[in-house]
Amino acid sequence: MKRTLTLALVLALPLAANAEYKRSKAVLRAFVNQQACPATGMHRLPCPGWQIDHITPLKCLGLDEPENLQWLTVEAHKEKTKREAKLCRKK
Repeated sequence: MKRTLTLALVLALPLAANAEYKRSKAVLRAFVNQQACPATGMHRLPCPGWQIDHITPLKCLGLDEPENLQWLTVEAHKEKTKREAKLCRKK
């Protein structure tokens, strides 16, 4: 059992540091249905001045699930992404 789990985790990890991470449109829609846009109060996009962010980044093994998403202002999202680039590099 443990060996199978380890193999599954290894196969799920990206093969390269710059690998693209898949983001599900269904997860994005589910998040927007749960959490209204802070700018408009509507449960739809676009959301002017705001972006959807993974709380734990995908590159740091965060999940692409609505529970791991949050609204951030564009500026706050840029700053968080810069910090995460250093923290999650080649762990």
